[in-house]
Amino acid sequence: MNIERIRALRGPNLWSKNTSLEALVFCEENERLYDRFNAIEMRVRTTLPGIGSLRATGFEQSNIALAHILGKTALRLQIEAGSPVTFSHVSDNITTGYFRVVVQYEEEELARAAFEEAHKIILAALAGEDFNTKAAIDRLKEIYDDCKLGPSTGSIVNAAIRRGIPIRRLTQGSLVQLGWGSKARRIQAAETDTTCAISEEIAQDKDLTKTILAAAGIPTPQGRLVKTFDEAVAAFRELKASTGKGVVVKPSDGNQGKGVTVNIVDEDHLQVAFDAAKKYGSGVPIVEEFIPGHDYRFLVVGDKLVAAARREPPYVVGDGTHTIAQLIEIENRNPLRGEGHGSALTKLRLDEIAVARIKKQGFTPDSVPQSGIRVVLRNNANLSTGGTATDVTDNVHPEMAQMVIQAAQQIGIEVCGVDVVCERVDESLEAQGGGIVELNAAPGLRMHLEPSIGKGRDVGAAIIDLMFGKNENGRIPVVAVTGTNGKTTTVRLIEHILRYHNLRVGYTGTEGVVVNGHLIDTGDCSGPKSAQKVLMHPETDAAVLECARGGMLREGLGFDMCDVGIVTNIGEGDHLGLNFIDSVEDLALLKSVLIQNVAPGGLAVLNADDKHTVAMAKLTPGRVLFFTSNPDNPVVAAHKAKGQPVIVHDGRIVTISFDQVEKTIDLTEVPLTNNGLFTFQVQNVMCAVAAALGVQVPFTTIRAALSSFQSTPDTVPGRFNFFPHKGGSVIADYGHNPDAVATLVNTLKNIPATKRSIVISAAGDRRDQDIVEQGRLVGGFFDHIVLYEDACQRGRPDGETLALLQQGIAMAQTENKPSVVEVRGEFKAIQMALDEVSHGSLLLVLIDQVQEALDYLKANTTGDTATR
Repeated sequence: MNIERIRALRGPNLWSKNTSLEALVFCEENERLYDRFNAIEMRVRTTLPGIGSLRATGFEQSNIALAHILGKTALRLQIEAGSPVTFSHVSDNITTGYFRVVVQYEEEELARAAFEEAHKIILAALAGEDFNTKAAIDRLKEIYDDCKLGPSTGSIVNAAIRRGIPIRRLTQGSLVQLGWGSKARRIQAAETDTTCAISEEIAQDKDLTKTILAAAGIPTPQGRLVKTFDEAVAAFRELKASTGKGVVVKPSDGNQGKGVTVNIVDEDHLQVAFDAAKKYGSGVPIVEEFIPGHDYRFLVVGDKLVAAARREPPYVVGDGTHTIAQLIEIENRNPLRGEGHGSALTKLRLDEIAVARIKKQGFTPDSVPQSGIRVVLRNNANLSTGGTATDVTDNVHPEMAQMVIQAAQQIGIEVCGVDVVCERVDESLEAQGGGIVELNAAPGLRMHLEPSIGKGRDVGAAIIDLMFGKNENGRIPVVAVTGTNGKTTTVRLIEHILRYHNLRVGYTGTEGVVVNGHLIDTGDCSGPKSAQKVLMHPETDAAVLECARGGMLREGLGFDMCDVGIVTNIGEGDHLGLNFIDSVEDLALLKSVLIQNVAPGGLAVLNADDKHTVAMAKLTPGRVLFFTSNPDNPVVAAHKAKGQPVIVHDGRIVTISFDQVEKTIDLTEVPLTNNGLFTFQVQNVMCAVAAALGVQVPFTTIRAALSSFQSTPDTVPGRFNFFPHKGGSVIADYGHNPDAVATLVNTLKNIPATKRSIVISAAGDRRDQDIVEQGRLVGGFFDHIVLYEDACQRGRPDGETLALLQQGIAMAQTENKPSVVEVRGEFKAIQMALDEVSHGSLLLVLIDQVQEALDYLKANTTGDTATR
């Protein structure tokens, strides 16, 4: 068994709406079917007991294949690592031995590692060797802990998902985009994109923070910065003399409680605390008065107090048998404790601060405390140093709440953790002599989400409510277009209408990515990566995305759902025979992925003249709009009778029935359609009108926009572009499959000409029969044919595509056989054909290198009025 490739499907895809890995697996003939009682199955199930049944759906009950075992094992290993995944699927071809193994993932890195371990398990089972499952799962757990979102970021992301806000993780860390385009926001853990850098800098400077708060009349502990131990001793003596209490030593710009020592009452302890604090931040500690009481954390979001917790310092309880060091080791085995912020509790530390605090209680790490004796390991109660939390939100006094809100607003922090030391929270701070000891600009949320004692608070939802209005979901209008032909023109036309509607539009297509009129990427950009560039751009008010088959196969869609999904048509010869898409039915199933992911309440726009697109209507969660160029189409008639939206082309009139209102468009006012004679352009117009209505563009705006759009090399390069030349007409088009060629031939029948010529090649990655069919179509219509080979033959030897075209030309049913010439080179072929253009003649150039060919035609045509 060989895993030939693994693809990450990072959006809705052919198999599932879930992010998934798709592995292409080749099994030798003797690996394709195993009796389910074979030792292989038993060995795998023994190695991984939780895997369950290995039999594949659709197989005979007595048989499974190695590829099915691989998928089930990779899925189960992710579950064992802690990832909540549920979906796996195998698409097989027993004859060829190729299997596509699809497994859902939450974290891509974990899933790839799970595939590796699953492969090893199977190889070990085949060899009859033992496999260390525990070591593999421990490795996967470590990977998962490293790559999954922490509890703070995760709570905000989960709250966003519940609100229907799209999310995109921008780094392997905690930087996440919420929403799309101009409506997007960003978070870094619990810090939002509107907390300014100045406020964050102030919060990091604990001495400056206290100065600002004190100036506002907010109680804070006395203290000052110290650069040397002598300065620390002087501050200690001064504070002890004035307050009669101990002191706290901490980094002046630290976080997470690192290097903090509290209630220091002698200079020996002061030395330990000073040395510990210097290791963090800038290395300049602060010495401040110790305020007796409990350590509380208040979470302020905007102008609201949303959670409060009492934090307890880490400790162990003696049992009369184990040393303190052993008790710490035992407690760290608690499954709730882990490293970092990914667990409910953090592992206890036995560092110099803990040793000093243990010593103050008359012990050493090797001491064996009596049963029931509580040994505190440090006085600060941060969860990140092993502390615990008790929720006290419901007990907070209104004046206490107002004080911490005022403190956060004084510094300008939108999501703020306010640390307070006081005896209790059910009375005001002033009444009990407590104080605010510091503010945190990126507070950890774990203690509020899962307190050790008390009610968890949905603080992630509070942050989302702050960032997005009540009825906002961070989404911009998204229109997605797929199909065999017409995608590019439809995309450009929709973009034109939306821009006419005063929206800044981002669109993708085979010629690049454009946002608000600016080209930001070039090349074939009709895949999900390009869609993400548009959706991440802050100037995008609306997105129009061309979705080609290749990108959908390689990575899935670049979005979770769209407001309008359009399938223009499904035709023969559109890359059939590649990547397991062997028939029109396979292609239609792939294209239907877009329709399946139209938003509930969105609009699926389908061609009623195409049986494959009609069949997609039952797959969409949105409502369906059918369009047709046949006024008698029964599908449209039945749909309209149910009160559903339709668009019908009849001669020079397009009639739109939408939301119980009927409107018409006179195609003489739509230059793109040549008075309605260019049926394929009328279909593009109908798609664009439907999309615009689907995103609430007024009909008057749609009509006005259509009247100003023309098919030029600038608006839709390579899509039926006219060039006047010597009194004749030259048309450049990127038609590259039999359906496109057939459409062009039928359209050109409406253009009178004294002679019809064509310059044509064929893409090498098409099936033989598709290339032959293109030759047959042009051979039955044109008087003169110039054949040339594409710049890239895509795997075919020189001359093979030309021979197939010649074969098709010879098959054409026509009385007058066309003259045919073969030329090496696209531009040589174009020039040869241009030289023969005369008054009243028509030349169709099917271009390969789109922009270069258009530039050549601009430079080498005369501009004399063409016959149309």
